[in-house]
Amino acid sequence: MADSAAAAEAAQPATVGQAVIPLVNRLQDIMARLDGDSAAGVELPQVAAIGGQSSGKSSVLEALVGRDFLPRGPEICTRRPLVLQLVRHSAPEEWGEFLHAPGRRFHDFEHIKREIQSETDKEAGGNKGVSEKQIRLKIFSPNVIDITLVDLPGITRVPVGDQPSDIESRIRTMIMQYIKHPSCIILAVSPANADLANSDALQLARLGDPDGSRTIGVITKLDIMDRGTDARNFLLGNVIPLKLGYVGIVNRSQEDINFNRSIKDALAFEEKFFSTLPAYHGLSQCCGVPQLAKKLNMILLKHITDMLPGLKSRINAQLVAVAKEHAAYGDAAESTAGQGVKLLNILGKYCEAFSSMVEGKNKVSTDQLSGGARIHYIFQSIFVKSLEEVDPCKNISDEDIRTSIQNSGGPKGAMFLPELPFEILVRRQIGRLLDPSLQCAKFIYDELVKISHGCLTSELQKYPILKRRMGESVSNFLRDGLRPAETMITHIIEMEMDYINTSHSSFVGGSKVVELAKHDGLPLRGPTSLSAHKDGIAISSEMQLKSSIENNIQLKSERGQKSRAVFARDATRGATAEQPDTDADIDTEYVWVQVMENPSLDRRGTSAAGGGQKGNSLVGGSLSNMPGPRVLNSLYSMIRLREPPITLKPSENKTDQDRTEIAIVKLLVKSYYDIVRKSIEDAVPKAIMHFLVNHTKRELHNVLIRKLYRENLLDEMLRETDEVLIRRQRIQETLQVLEQAHRTLEEFPLEAEKVEKGYSLSEYTTGLPKLAGLGNRSLS
Repeated sequence: MADSAAAAEAAQPATVGQAVIPLVNRLQDIMARLDGDSAAGVELPQVAAIGGQSSGKSSVLEALVGRDFLPRGPEICTRRPLVLQLVRHSAPEEWGEFLHAPGRRFHDFEHIKREIQSETDKEAGGNKGVSEKQIRLKIFSPNVIDITLVDLPGITRVPVGDQPSDIESRIRTMIMQYIKHPSCIILAVSPANADLANSDALQLARLGDPDGSRTIGVITKLDIMDRGTDARNFLLGNVIPLKLGYVGIVNRSQEDINFNRSIKDALAFEEKFFSTLPAYHGLSQCCGVPQLAKKLNMILLKHITDMLPGLKSRINAQLVAVAKEHAAYGDAAESTAGQGVKLLNILGKYCEAFSSMVEGKNKVSTDQLSGGARIHYIFQSIFVKSLEEVDPCKNISDEDIRTSIQNSGGPKGAMFLPELPFEILVRRQIGRLLDPSLQCAKFIYDELVKISHGCLTSELQKYPILKRRMGESVSNFLRDGLRPAETMITHIIEMEMDYINTSHSSFVGGSKVVELAKHDGLPLRGPTSLSAHKDGIAISSEMQLKSSIENNIQLKSERGQKSRAVFARDATRGATAEQPDTDADIDTEYVWVQVMENPSLDRRGTSAAGGGQKGNSLVGGSLSNMPGPRVLNSLYSMIRLREPPITLKPSENKTDQDRTEIAIVKLLVKSYYDIVRKSIEDAVPKAIMHFLVNHTKRELHNVLIRKLYRENLLDEMLRETDEVLIRRQRIQETLQVLEQAHRTLEEFPLEAEKVEKGYSLSEYTTGLPKLAGLGNRSLS
């Protein structure tokens, strides 16, 4: 009869629970092969058992398995997280398998217990130490439900053995790493002989699951409560309500463990306990290990189906990301031809990326300017704006202008305002444009270097030697392009300095300058007038010139009258004056006037041209009337001249004419400087773009092939680092795992969607433990 019932059950089609939960277990096995970083973001549904030390967690798990297989004792026993997968199968035999020992089956559950203890000591030490590294155990049995449970270390407050002083904080942090994820169902185990309000498990569960939608309360040790008390209010949720409710169980005592009392006998005792105590009558749906197993299975199934769409999306997204990274790493090329093709592809992609970044065709950033936009900013917002802010006459002082005007007049002085001061000063100001123009070229060079460093960074990261050689080649090529750009900029400035084109249509000169000077309120008193010529600048002072000529004529007339008077005055003195006996008798006034009016006479009174002939005498044509050398020397020594200083500067007192000339020169310099500045603002960016930027875009690919494509250098340049090799291997493994997980998710039955549509789960069997003498109690 029993055999026919078992056969009938085996012949029934698999239910949703029987199909979905094993698939989740398979997913957990698959994802367990990934490290923590690779598995991040893919949290699979699971049940985590938490509670204080000696709260009965291990007894609950053993009761669900139906076998004694966990280390037990009065002190802390669970010192590493144990991920326990229960797999139900139809064969009568039972065994366990550890992930760290693949292919090895443990049929003796005592051996399983010793293996857990050994692995715990290996990682956490043999003196009560705790570790976060998991132990993964899978148990195959016909008497279990398909479920995955995680047994976490119990919360302890006082460190013992090798435990650190902050053992409580560490264990709490470890527990929170599991229960904070929405995919985790929390099995909060609390002993009935302690105040539920002080339960460590419920306190942590509230932190990880604030709304209580994922927490199942388990009340253990109901059989050792004080006489006259019971846990009815706990189980009904009257003390601390939970949405998923509570289940009460009876644990095996330490005496039962010491005497090897079986799980089967313990379950029979538990059923008898609940049936005989009136306090628990009517609570069959929340009493006993079988009800806990059924409830866990149903809640986990509902939880899995709720999370299934999001789980698929996360695994698919991670699969795409890993596949993209794997494609970026590519396959290692072995042959020379394959290496050559790979190098040419890298160089081509690099140059395309460089041109795209310069032209703004690459991925546009919304955070900051990049690539060609920075080049445009340097041209317009730095170079042009800086030149426009410069005062053309900032470094030209009034003394500089006056000095240059006076110097250009030579020994005669200038009757008109000369061109030379204007040309000297404007050339000096044009020369100031060279440094900012060269700085602009250097800024663009630096930007191109930055762009070159930002191209194919991930691709070149695998080949450090190739990356270094490419960096050197690009830098040298950019420097080679910078030199002709700087030379052209220098020539542009020199061209402007070599030819001052005062015929430019925008140049303000001649009468225009006078008009501007009048408009600006310059002091133009006096008869100064400005004549503008096409080939230069000429300023005349006709009134002053006329006045000067009249003054000179009047002065000569007065001198002539004085000279005649002197002659008249000397003639009255007779022969004494003509033939003096001594030098003292000579009319010194007469001699002085004659010397001043006849600069061709030397100190002896002799004409330098006549050689002392008779017709050149001062008085009456006779040389005898000339004063002697001693007397002339005495006359000349009457006025002593100061030695001219080494450095001469114009007088500090400015006339109105000086101010007018200074203002005019400044206006001329400013007018012509603005013309040249606008020309430079246009020509310098063009020179930089032609000789540096566009030249680099046109020739970079050819230069890189010429410099780097060498068959004897392919092995060296395409040699990957050990880190890259390890990373590629890890990426390949991760990709395989995710692809396998993706295929597993595709196997989920469509019936699982019924749960999301509100179908009841009571119609499905859930694989409760089938123990002799025990029946399946319903939830109703």
